[in-house]
Amino acid sequence: MKRGFAACAAIATAAWLAAASLPGPVNDGYGDLVLVPGGPFKMGDNFGDGESRERPVHVVDVGSFYIGKYEVTNGHWRKFRDDPAYNDPKLWPNGRVVPKEQVPYWTNAQNHGGGTPDSDDFPVLGVNWDSAVAYCKWVSAKTGKTYRLPTEAEWEKAARGTDQRRFPWGNTIDRTLANYAGAQQYDTGMKVGSLKGASPYGAYDMAGNAMEWCADWYARDYYSISPKKHPKGPDTGAYRVVRGGSFFTDAFDLRTYGRSAAWPSFQAHRMIGFRLARDL
Repeated sequence: MKRGFAACAAIATAAWLAAASLPGPVNDGYGDLVLVPGGPFKMGDNFGDGESRERPVHVVDVGSFYIGKYEVTNGHWRKFRDDPAYNDPKLWPNGRVVPKEQVPYWTNAQNHGGGTPDSDDFPVLGVNWDSAVAYCKWVSAKTGKTYRLPTEAEWEKAARGTDQRRFPWGNTIDRTLANYAGAQQYDTGMKVGSLKGASPYGAYDMAGNAMEWCADWYARDYYSISPKKHPKGPDTGAYRVVRGGSFFTDAFDLRTYGRSAAWPSFQAHRMIGFRLARDL
């Protein structure tokens, strides 16, 4: 019995020391970031209630990284939009700058667009994948750190941790935890962090509010061929992965293991925003 207790204490001490050696939350001036410790987790639909594209459940090992505590807001996006560097082709995939006027919801008050009053703390909506990547590169240039979109595997690890929970906070859902269809008279984004549903690492709105772009190309059968270490999705594709559900989807579609996809260059995805990831 004593040996068993000593072994448990040794394991607990080792885990505490490992956690203590990891860096804490950071903010480089472009929003709070929380740490997601590296290590393996089981990715995919362990509840058996999803789609075939969410199976098989498979073990994935990702390194430690930071992820945004909140989705990128209008206030942060405006800094990029107003910076002369916005028009630098080097920031944009394939050098194609998206004209500022093409962000379709920027001046739409019903969607709390960033060009309307009192909108700074709402998620930026209608930003396509190319624009999200350009923003990440701009923040990287400003900070000297490597900012990017999370991979699909990183996103799921950040959302559900290692215990295969259905939602970021646990296995049940209600309207105090997430913004999903029917929460408002007009379904749209809420201020980031308005609701109390947080992931195991302290990231908010990973279920509901805005869907979020991931770095990966999408393939329906990718889980069957995914490498265990640091998967980054297929080499090519037509669509990019989006995760997390939105204000316009039902509660079922907010599952941490739910997968969706969208055309990356299309500007009018009203439900889609994004969240930053950062290397250590």
